[in-house]
Amino acid sequence: MAEEAKWYVVHTYSAYENTVKNTIEKTIVSRGLQDTIYEIEIPMETVTEYTDNGIKTYDRKLFPGYVLIKMVMSDEAWHIIKNVRGVTGFITSGSDRPVPLTEAELINLGLHKREIVLDYKVGSLVRIIDGPFVDVKAKVLSIDLDNEELEVSFELLKGQTSTMKLRLDQVEAI
Repeated sequence: MAEEAKWYVVHTYSAYENTVKNTIEKTIVSRGLQDTIYEIEIPMETVTEYTDNGIKTYDRKLFPGYVLIKMVMSDEAWHIIKNVRGVTGFITSGSDRPVPLTEAELINLGLHKREIVLDYKVGSLVRIIDGPFVDVKAKVLSIDLDNEELEVSFELLKGQTSTMKLRLDQVEAI
């Protein structure tokens, strides 16, 4: 059943996110819903402020008033979540039924991580497979996994080198 579970967004009263999460977690245990409701998340980010008084680091909610729940949607689960104190409802697309988040939305929210595995590293030789320099061999100067880019250098004319930024999918290992 876990493969049927999808992520849904629940709207809460302001500052009720933690209360809603705790209440749902207790309800899961008391009603034996572990095979229906799998995860409850309040997306957070760490903030570092540099002030005259020094450095201050704290966590803050990315989406105040919202809780994310990974669950198998059923009438029972929907009714239980909807009636938790502090919940105003599920996010819907105009109908009464909740709409699960898409894979792209999950990645953007940081709930699903994409692992990038490269068969080359800084200093490796690669072949450019897309763009105006197709089939040119280049040396990897840097790799930026966050932006899915790399910088390469290659010989343009006799003895003249050029550098260029490319997407990770524009090169292949040699």
